[in-house]
Amino acid sequence: MTHTAVPSPQPAVRRKPWPIGRWLHGLAIALLYLFLLAPIVVVLVVSFDNRPYLSFPPQSWSLDSYRQVLQNQSFLKAFHVSLVVGAIAALLSLAAGVGVALALRRPARGRDAVQALFMSPLLVPNIVLGVALLLVLSSLGLLDSYLGLVLAHVGITLPYVVRTVSLSLKSVDARCEEAALTLGAPPRVVFWRVTLPLIRPGVIAGGVIAFLISFDEAVISLFVTGTRTSTLPVEVYRYIEYRTDPQVAALSALLIAVSVVVVLLVERLLGLRRAL
Repeated sequence: MTHTAVPSPQPAVRRKPWPIGRWLHGLAIALLYLFLLAPIVVVLVVSFDNRPYLSFPPQSWSLDSYRQVLQNQSFLKAFHVSLVVGAIAALLSLAAGVGVALALRRPARGRDAVQALFMSPLLVPNIVLGVALLLVLSSLGLLDSYLGLVLAHVGITLPYVVRTVSLSLKSVDARCEEAALTLGAPPRVVFWRVTLPLIRPGVIAGGVIAFLISFDEAVISLFVTGTRTSTLPVEVYRYIEYRTDPQVAALSALLIAVSVVVVLLVERLLGLRRAL
């Protein structure tokens, strides 16, 4: 008598549930990016409009607004002032910020109070800082001058440099510096040959952030500038008081492009995650 083998029943294949949570998460992220980038897209589109006033959507397309911006002497002069002041303020903030970060690195009495002092400009509204700087610089006779503008911008950019360099110092192995000191290298040589190369990404990132913040500062600059040292944001503010045409949109698009190029260069040379 032969027995036929009865095949065992195969286990039922469970279908994976539809990842609705992941889909909703992706949709929320996409909507958030759309909300953040929509104003930039609108400004970029309006900058190509040929009408003498701001309106969306454009009826005709041209590059006249960009040509007019590049020929506007007020904008060009203000751009030069912002460029010079931003570069000097970034360099001075780096020189002071690296030293402050190194001093705050070691535990000492009153370190938290000193750190809070240097971070305090981030907590005070810019309009309050602007009024305070107006009173101080006017008593010193530094209003509407490059020196006064640089000092004002150093005060608001220094905390960012101190913060970025301090974060870089936390990732530095102190044994490297101790080994160099043990081998007879003086502290100055240890700083230039060991410490500075290790914190270079944070230093460069701090300098770039300081320059961009100084270049984009409008509220404080409005209090301390005049006719001779008007920065680009202040000049744009004065321009839109009387006129609103696509030149403002074209200038905004150019500044956005410059900012994107700077960020891409930092990412290309250092990597944003490594720099920050």
